[in-house]
Amino acid sequence: MLQPIEDGLIGNVTATDTHLAIDAVFRIERAKLIAGLARMVRDVGLAEELAQDALVAALEQWPRSGIPDKPGAWLMAAAKHRAIDRLRRAKLIERKHAELGRELEAEGEGATPDFDAAVDDDIGDDLLRLCHPVLSTEARVALTLRLLGGLTTEEIARGFLVPEPTIAQRIVRAKRTLAEKRVPFEVPRGADRDARLSSVLEVIYLVFNEGYSATAGDDWIRPQMCEEALRLGRILAELARDEPEVHGLVALMEIQASRLKARVGPSGEPILLLDQDRARWDRLLIRRGLKALERAEGLGGVRGPYVLQAAIAACHARARTGGETEWARIVGLYGALAELAPSPVVELNRAVARGMLLGPAAGLEIVDALASEPSLKSYHLLPSVRGDLLKKLGRFHEARAEFERAAALTRNERERRLLLDRAAACVRHGAD
Repeated sequence: MLQPIEDGLIGNVTATDTHLAIDAVFRIERAKLIAGLARMVRDVGLAEELAQDALVAALEQWPRSGIPDKPGAWLMAAAKHRAIDRLRRAKLIERKHAELGRELEAEGEGATPDFDAAVDDDIGDDLLRLCHPVLSTEARVALTLRLLGGLTTEEIARGFLVPEPTIAQRIVRAKRTLAEKRVPFEVPRGADRDARLSSVLEVIYLVFNEGYSATAGDDWIRPQMCEEALRLGRILAELARDEPEVHGLVALMEIQASRLKARVGPSGEPILLLDQDRARWDRLLIRRGLKALERAEGLGGVRGPYVLQAAIAACHARARTGGETEWARIVGLYGALAELAPSPVVELNRAVARGMLLGPAAGLEIVDALASEPSLKSYHLLPSVRGDLLKKLGRFHEARAEFERAAALTRNERERRLLLDRAAACVRHGAD
């Protein structure tokens, strides 16, 4: 333990340094602390308040007494005492009050083993608990990033380019919903666990995709979102060792993240896959991704959507140049993905791969069949892909119109400029 403060110092450490250390400790312990408390009080909102109360207590006491050897256990103990005080004063949930009182009495004031166990519970379990089907996808994302990622509402709002009050309201409503529905903060079993795991993977990949290809704003990529999704995915993969789709998602994110530095130019302008300098791809992340994919495929069974997408990403990662890409394999993988999880977006991606393998006319045939698909009406990548295929066929006037339509649909400013530049290039080619 650090020495107590004397004349504003802890040894050679200032009180300010201690407050910074406390803040760092709280950011590390916060998610596990809230998870442990939520299991006790069955209310995520109250658990977050109790964790904040424990932080206040630490800020008051640690500068005088020194930082404990086991700060997480100390925070949990302080929060549990605070929980009992609240329940006693409000005369609410007498049964829980009695249970918490008996638990503290049995553990003893100085005992910490059970506190350590409470704060060391798997964060992967907490992901399963938070991603409950009673919550909307947007609420699951916001609550996960707030409670497990430790991001502030401001950081989450900036990441998704929505007003901070909107994120705050989503979090508040999510907590209220969990409380009103009396959702038990526990790990589901059997079929419920499988469904919840699918929800968790969806949330993590949504976060990653928003960082990899921002839907709106001035930035093409937001690395912080990718890093947070990767962190959660890696943790989950270590806890769910026998789940192929978990390893498949991690493989997919590792490989895609390897391209982040090559996806933008010096001024932040987007650089498309086949135009990227592959020497700038992160080989370490590629190796990690390929290893995760090998692990997923080694578990056997039918390959799921994330494993298939990771296998597609691996084809690009293994190719030293765009010309060496195994387009035939990619077309086959998209075909398997379309059978397993059919969607217009999968078909659009298959059209791109087919166009690379058999020529732009073959890809355009699939794209034109998607033109009347309602779900793609406002999807800017449909006219973007069509414009690219038309350009390769020398139909520059039509291609320009498609690029301009795509530019009007996208909400990302960087992407809009790229599409308008491609439209202008078609005008120049058409004039030649």
